[in-house]
Amino acid sequence: MRVWLAVVLLLCGWGAFSWWQHRPVHNAPGVLAGGVPDQEDIGQAATLSRGRFTLTTRAAFAMTGRVLSREDYQFDDLAPIAPTDLAMGWGRMSDSGVLDRIRISQSNRFYYWYTDHYPIPRREIEDSSANMHMIPANDTVARELREVRPGEVVRLQGFLVDIKRDDGWHWNTSLTREDTGAGGCEIVLVESIGAAGAGGAQVFDQ
Repeated sequence: MRVWLAVVLLLCGWGAFSWWQHRPVHNAPGVLAGGVPDQEDIGQAATLSRGRFTLTTRAAFAMTGRVLSREDYQFDDLAPIAPTDLAMGWGRMSDSGVLDRIRISQSNRFYYWYTDHYPIPRREIEDSSANMHMIPANDTVARELREVRPGEVVRLQGFLVDIKRDDGWHWNTSLTREDTGAGGCEIVLVESIGAAGAGGAQVFDQ
């Protein structure tokens, strides 16, 4: 009985710590990330080995965006190499005045949104947000990713990559912001990520 109680208390403590570490940042209304993600062809692809995984670079990638949601994974096929998904928004999908009218969630490597009344056109919601599987390029980036909170405006740089495992399993990145559903997520090898200035909008960190 005491062992189970200790386990329950430990899990509750870990859950509370995780919530506090990733508690949302509250922002004033206004567009916080006005630009669109920047993607550039790199010509000849490079391959990188990560344990059982081989990464093939498809494009250089950089963006400033608002973190709409985050989800951490431990047990699926991608977890050993991409333990965190970030749902990212830019343009009017970085505006609290819009996002307050949209419910956002993540599960099973997808990002979902729901609204009773569209604050902006549906197509704009789809084209100005994306779920991204984040592969940290090194331990420093891994630590920075662990600290990212919903509501933050971040600047990230790296590469879009395809993944192949040594048993033949593979997952390809999206190369456009205009797709949705299965295959519509970006797989990002993140070389740097950090807080970005939010052009004129005040951030209330609570």
